[in-house]
Amino acid sequence: MNPSRIFIERPVGTSLLMVAIMLVGIIAYRFLPLAALPQVDYPTIRVLTLYPGASPEVMTTSITAPLERQFGQMPGLNQMTSTSSAGASSITLQFDLKLGIDIAEQQVQAAINAAGNLLPGDLPAPPIYAKVNPADAPVLTLAVTSRTEPLTKVHDLVDTRLAQKIAQLPGVGLVSLEGGQKPGVRIRANPTALAAYGLNIDDLRTTISNANVNTPKGNFDGPARSLTINANDQITDPNTFRDIVVAYRNGAPVRIRDVATVEEGQENNRIAAWMNNTQAVIVNVQRQPGANVIEVVDRIQQLLPQLRETLPSSLDVAVLTDRTVTIRASVRDVQIELSFAVVLVVAVIFAFLGDARATLIPSLSVPLSLVGTLAIMYLADFSLNNLSIMALTIATGFVVDDAIVMIENIARYIERGDDPHDAALRGSRQIAFTVVSLTVSLIAVLIPLLFMSDVVGRLFSEFAVTLSVTILISALVSLTLVPMMCAQLLRQRRTHVTADAAHRHPEAEALGAGWFGHLIGLYDRCLIVVFRHQPLTLLIAIGTIVLTVLLYVVIPKGFFPVQDTGLIQAVTEAPQSISFEAMAKRQSSLAEAILEDPDVESLSSFIGVDGTNAT
Repeated sequence: MNPSRIFIERPVGTSLLMVAIMLVGIIAYRFLPLAALPQVDYPTIRVLTLYPGASPEVMTTSITAPLERQFGQMPGLNQMTSTSSAGASSITLQFDLKLGIDIAEQQVQAAINAAGNLLPGDLPAPPIYAKVNPADAPVLTLAVTSRTEPLTKVHDLVDTRLAQKIAQLPGVGLVSLEGGQKPGVRIRANPTALAAYGLNIDDLRTTISNANVNTPKGNFDGPARSLTINANDQITDPNTFRDIVVAYRNGAPVRIRDVATVEEGQENNRIAAWMNNTQAVIVNVQRQPGANVIEVVDRIQQLLPQLRETLPSSLDVAVLTDRTVTIRASVRDVQIELSFAVVLVVAVIFAFLGDARATLIPSLSVPLSLVGTLAIMYLADFSLNNLSIMALTIATGFVVDDAIVMIENIARYIERGDDPHDAALRGSRQIAFTVVSLTVSLIAVLIPLLFMSDVVGRLFSEFAVTLSVTILISALVSLTLVPMMCAQLLRQRRTHVTADAAHRHPEAEALGAGWFGHLIGLYDRCLIVVFRHQPLTLLIAIGTIVLTVLLYVVIPKGFFPVQDTGLIQAVTEAPQSISFEAMAKRQSSLAEAILEDPDVESLSSFIGVDGTNAT
C-alpha cells in the first residue's frame, strides 16, 4: 500500500490542497493574539474586607482569623495568604488548576456566609471577593494630572470621560483608578457641644443615616387608578446637612450645625498617588483573557487623542507604562530568528543537494508546515507568544528531515534510470513507513510535556502541542507534496552529477565536489582515529556524560530567564503608628531621590487603603 500514490497521480489536486493549507494558515495568522506567554487561567480569588478605624491586631483577630478558618475547610484550596493592615484585611486564595473558577467562587461565597455571625456586627459592608490573575498585569498605565483643578474634580472627569470610554473598547477588561479622591461630605463632631445637649456620636450617626436615604414611601390606591408616592430623601447639597435636626431640647431643634462642622471634601482623604512628584489619578488598564494585547493597546492609543479633547485643557494625560513595548520587542526578535532559521535551512539544503530543483521541494515544505500549524493554533485558542514561536523555530530543523529522506530515496531510483513518475511511486512506497516512524518518535518525546501538572504544565502544553502539530504536518507534506513534486521536477539524471553539467559549469562543479570531498575525507580520517583508539573514545564519552551531570547540578535553575523589561517595582514600609501625612512626605522624598537618577524616565507611587490596595 502506497499512501502517496493518489497525490502523485493527481498533481493539480495536490497543489490546490497545499495552497489551501497555506491560505488558511495565513488567514489564521491575522487572527492569532499576541502575548508574552500562553494564557493560563489561575483559579485565584482575593477577599477584601474594609473596617475603617480598626488596628491591624483587631483586623487579624476579628476578621482575618474567622475567615481563614472557614476558607481552610474548602476542598481544592492549594494556598492561602493573608495581609492585615489598619482598616483592611486581604486574603488571597489559590485553588487547584483543575478546579473551575466558577466552582471556587461558589465555595468562597458559602464560606463568607458561614463566617457572617463571627464577624463584627458594625462592619460597614460584608467581605467582597473578586477573581484575580497574578500574571495579568496592566497592559497600559495612564496618569492624569492638573495644576489648577482639585483632585476630586480630576477623579470625576477621569472616571466619567476617560475610564468608561476605555472600558468600552473591544478586548479591554478591567479599568481601575488609583489615588483618586471621590467627592464627599465630611462632618466633624464637636464633643463639647454634643455633651451640652445630652447627645453622643451615635445619635449623630443615626440621624445622618436616616436622613440621607431613598426608600419606598408607598402608594395611594383608588377605585380607578393607583398612584405611587415618589419622594427622594437623598441629600445632594452639602449645605443641606447643616440643617438636619438631630434632636429637640426645650422645644427647640438641635441641628447638625449646632454640634458639628460640615465640610465639602473627599470621601477618603487617606489615599494618594503621584506621577513623579505631582499628585495624580492613575488609570490601570487590563485586557480580557485571550485578547490580543497589541491590538488592545493600539486601540487605546488611537482613542487617546479624542479623549484628551473631551477633557479640560488643564488636565494632562501621560502614558506611564506600556507592556506592549517589551512584548513587541521579544516577539519581533523571535520572529526574526525564525526567518533566519528558515533561510539557513534552505541554504544548507542547497549546499548539500547542489540542485535548485531538488532544493525547491524541501524549501516549500518548511513554510507550508509552519504556516499550516498557525491554523491549528487558531482552532486551539493558542496565541503567538515566546513559547509557541520558539516551538516553530525548533521545528524548522525537524520539518525538513522527512522531506530530505523522501527526496533522496526517490532520487536514488532516478539515478538508476527509472522514470521520475515510477521512481516517485517506488521511493515513496518504500520510505513511507520510515517517515511515519520518524514522526511518531519525535512526537513521543513531547508527550511528557502534555502531562505535566501545575502552572509549568499549562504553559508548556502549548509549546508541546505546537511543536507536535508542526512535525505532524511536515510528515503529511512529505507523504503528499514532496513525492508529487519529485515526479514533476526531478529529471532522470540530476544536473549536478552529470558530465554535461560539469562541462557547462566546470568551476562550480569543481568547487562543489572539492569542499564536499574534503568534508567526506575529514570524516573518514576521524572515523579511522576513533576505531584505532576505541578505549579512549569510550572514556571521552563517559567523561562527557559525567561532566553533563555535574554541570546540571551546578548550573543555576529557574522557571524562566530573568528578562529586563525596564520596570522596577518596590514596596515602602513604615511603622503602623505613622500618620498619613508623614507617610506621604516619606514617599515624596523617596521619589525625589529616585528621580535624581538620569536613567529613570518616569515614576509612579501610591499609598493608602482602598478597594485595589490593602496595605
